[in-house]
Amino acid sequence: MQSDQGFNNASVPQTAELSAAIQRFANTDGDFTTTLPALTLHRRHGVSEPMPCIYNLGIGVITQGYKQIMVGDKLHNYGPGQLMLSTFDMPVTAHVTQASRSEPLLGMMLKLDIRQIAQVAYEMELPPSSETAYEPISVHNLDPALFDALMRLVRLLDEPQMLVTPLAPLLQQEIIVRLLAGPQGPQLRHIIADGTPRQRMAQTLSWLRKNFKQALNLNDLAAHAHMTPSTFRQHFRDITGMSPLQFQKQMRLQEARQLMLNQAFDAGEASNLVGYESASQFNREYKRLFGAPPSRDIKRMRLETDTSE
Repeated sequence: MQSDQGFNNASVPQTAELSAAIQRFANTDGDFTTTLPALTLHRRHGVSEPMPCIYNLGIGVITQGYKQIMVGDKLHNYGPGQLMLSTFDMPVTAHVTQASRSEPLLGMMLKLDIRQIAQVAYEMELPPSSETAYEPISVHNLDPALFDALMRLVRLLDEPQMLVTPLAPLLQQEIIVRLLAGPQGPQLRHIIADGTPRQRMAQTLSWLRKNFKQALNLNDLAAHAHMTPSTFRQHFRDITGMSPLQFQKQMRLQEARQLMLNQAFDAGEASNLVGYESASQFNREYKRLFGAPPSRDIKRMRLETDTSE
């Protein structure tokens, strides 16, 4: 199992202001949407068990606490002073490794738009990335100028009247410019390089993310990516750490979990909505992924939320 090297705390930005801003909107454990659709805020009061989840194309910043993210056999440690970049919507296994009630984990996630990344890269006349080894998820030291742009974006939450102005889109564009110009830029340019296998895989993964309820035909997916089935399987596993069928299964189970947790669907209803035809298969695969049957898992999650408030 591969792992990132330890944290570089020498250049940790001053995160106290951002921590305070996050806690104003996330004063209990949970994942909080904001008036900026691409921005979510996060808080956890303790160490957690490794748990499958979905990371979208975007960036994450932690101001307090530490996390660990596993993609395939690659382990990423991630904490204050660092930026996590996810270049695909994909399943990962993540858990909090350091947090407490007095110093909870605090963080933010900002989704990115691949079309805007491509447009900005074109306007910056950046060459396609070819030399840097590609990683679907990578961790980088956080540049102070980029941190400042993220801080200014979060400050807008305290000025609701400014959210209807062009300021938020301009700040989001500045963040993309700084990402493309920084050490994480080559990773982003990998997924927008026209005609490359990784760009075609990005399109395929995006399609799968939106259409995971449909029956999976590997030959059709490979043809759409202009690859042979064997080449497609290899590229898919290299990027995601799993097979296309495993990817689809995790997408279905994650969606079913959210339907039960947030919309009070029962297991039978949720399994049908995400594409399962067999309730017993759904229950078996759900327990294998999340460690408990659906009803017990949802009850545990609600109990954890109640006790954190």
